[in-house]
Amino acid sequence: MKNKKGINKKKILIVIGPRPEVIKLAPLFLELKKYKEFKTEILLTGQHRQLVDQTMKAFDLRADYDLNVMKKNQTLEELSSKILLKFSDFLRKIKPDIVIAEGDTTTTVICAICCYYQKIPFGHVEAGLRSYDKFQPFPEEINRKIADVVADFYFAPTVLAKNNLLKEGLPKERIFVTGNTVIDSLHLLSRKKHNFKEKKLRSLSNKPIVLVTIHRRESFGKPLKEAFQALKKLSNENVQIVYPVHPNPNVKNLAYKMLSKHKNIILTKPLSYLDFINMMKKSYFILTDSGGVQEEAPTFRKPVLVLRNITERPEGVKAGVSRVVGTDMEKILKYSKLLIHDKNFYLKMCKKKNIYGDGRASERIAKVIKKWLDSFPPIIK
Repeated sequence: MKNKKGINKKKILIVIGPRPEVIKLAPLFLELKKYKEFKTEILLTGQHRQLVDQTMKAFDLRADYDLNVMKKNQTLEELSSKILLKFSDFLRKIKPDIVIAEGDTTTTVICAICCYYQKIPFGHVEAGLRSYDKFQPFPEEINRKIADVVADFYFAPTVLAKNNLLKEGLPKERIFVTGNTVIDSLHLLSRKKHNFKEKKLRSLSNKPIVLVTIHRRESFGKPLKEAFQALKKLSNENVQIVYPVHPNPNVKNLAYKMLSKHKNIILTKPLSYLDFINMMKKSYFILTDSGGVQEEAPTFRKPVLVLRNITERPEGVKAGVSRVVGTDMEKILKYSKLLIHDKNFYLKMCKKKNIYGDGRASERIAKVIKKWLDSFPPIIK
């Protein structure tokens, strides 16, 4: 594409799969759009259709392209093969100068592989996170590792993530510690005026709110049942539990079966990102298996109990703002009750500074991309 002066603009393609990738790549897209010498576009794969569209709207964004690969209950193999074929064809048509994707989803790993096959430079946002257990989180741990193996630029959110990449022998000169872009999004959206769209959330009691999210594949079945048993018992404390239920039937069906009749547990549809940000603000503490929430909550000084056996975000645990409790009922109850009844314990988990970022990660990433595109060397080998 040529600008008004007849100079070819460099093409930057940002690829987005499920909702967390909208949240973490929207601020980078907005930052890159400031550079008029680049043509920056967004491609959606079509995962989490409704949630993605809703979140794109919150950032006032529209996609330029959409692969529309999603269907209900498809396997990882089906999803991977669809993205592989459709995205490969798409790359051949538009020939971007660099492709950017984020995190650890099927979209990201297949995107990285396709770029590798066609020798198109690939930048990985949120590179270097590791749990060192290939089944926890599943399949995210391996997705992220594969993406890092074939990436050309590594945008590590923390020094620990950078060190993980260095241990794996990846080139130091292409690793950049940037902070996490999710903090940029919080800074952008938390300033917006807001009223809850979900009616149930407009008239909450004065009891402390415990916000819950749980949806990971490794929790399906028995672990999920045990976590829900813990929520039932926790609802007898002086709290109000707010749980936006993930639409996956493995989660949704069990959640409504086990929890819908308890008066201190409010089950809702998945919240818009603006609703979720504001519910984090209102909450007393958070129970979650989400990686993004582990990063977001410290911005609002909210303690996090991680409903997983291991986390690829150990910085929060080390800093004391989060604690891994798994899906063990007794452990969940023990630390939840400590947060409710022990003020000193609670305050120790409330930190003034978010270790995951300062709201300028997108700016740092954009500067790296600009510097490289301005010099525009041959395809990286």
